[in-house]
Amino acid sequence: MDTLWLQSPHRRWNPLKSEWVIVSPHRTQRPWQGQTEDRAASEAPPFDPACYLCPGNLRAGGEQTPAYESTYVFTNDFAALKPDVNEASIDIEEAGLVRAEIERGICRVLCFHPRHDLTLATMSRELILPVIEMWAAQVKELGAYSEIRYVQIFENRGAMMGASNPHPHGQVWATQHLPNEPLAELGTQKTYFAEHQRPLLEAYLELENRQQERIVASNASWIVLVPFWAVWPFETLLLPRRPVPSFGELSSEEKADLAEILHVLTAGYNRVFETPFPYSMGFHVAPTDGEPHPEWVMHAHFYPPLLRSATIRKFMVGFELLGSPQRDITPEAAAEVLRRASERQ
Repeated sequence: MDTLWLQSPHRRWNPLKSEWVIVSPHRTQRPWQGQTEDRAASEAPPFDPACYLCPGNLRAGGEQTPAYESTYVFTNDFAALKPDVNEASIDIEEAGLVRAEIERGICRVLCFHPRHDLTLATMSRELILPVIEMWAAQVKELGAYSEIRYVQIFENRGAMMGASNPHPHGQVWATQHLPNEPLAELGTQKTYFAEHQRPLLEAYLELENRQQERIVASNASWIVLVPFWAVWPFETLLLPRRPVPSFGELSSEEKADLAEILHVLTAGYNRVFETPFPYSMGFHVAPTDGEPHPEWVMHAHFYPPLLRSATIRKFMVGFELLGSPQRDITPEAAAEVLRRASERQ
């Protein structure tokens, strides 16, 4: 990109969410006197007798975790949504201003591996592949329920991102309605497809491949990049080279390549500040509403909070809460940092 855009304040358009983000590259030189975090612990035991996700231990809800040897899925003991609540809705004074409705759903926990000390960054490709197979199985199973319209797979990694347990695990929430983020993405992708007769993210990936400025890592089936509109300092977007809507359409080779790219990306994150990198990540797959979705390309968002070091994080406050998102380091500079870290395998 021209140096004007790498040195001057400007705003960038996010076509996937139909919103703007402000970029302020000149602010990277400002002194920092804000909050710092404790450095994340880098070591954990292979088995923790106090961990309710380790094999054989008692869970918080009173159930015993079985002696599993690979992945393990169970219904969340403190689920945010329940499948067995009665339908109801209110609209006070029928004004359309104070409304509520019952939301049914299923919330599950997915343990990636029985070993307490592993993460996606330290698991081999062979160990990550069963996790991908389980993600695919969960989307297929939960998405088959007539009342489920969306299946959201996600992982909160690290205490900084609110993870209540360091054991390698993620969550699967199946909801009666589309959550806000996938709903917004559905609208933009449908509009683009109607106008161009091709998926938005397919066209975007082709553009990024030509530019090469924001590519972090790639293999035969997947590409990781820092999106042009990234909000978080080291945010990344994981895209398939072949535009597929969900896990069920992936070939065995694409699943194996996904395991590889997940390891490369998460291990690269750890090398940026030489610390276990916290993040929230999740896959956005096509809705499970029984309708065809030729506009949708499955993808994963990684949102890490670290800004300048292992102890300084990005906060979304002030103008970002009341106006629009803003970042200092450019996506191009972030991509270069992540690219170098990912290459140090």
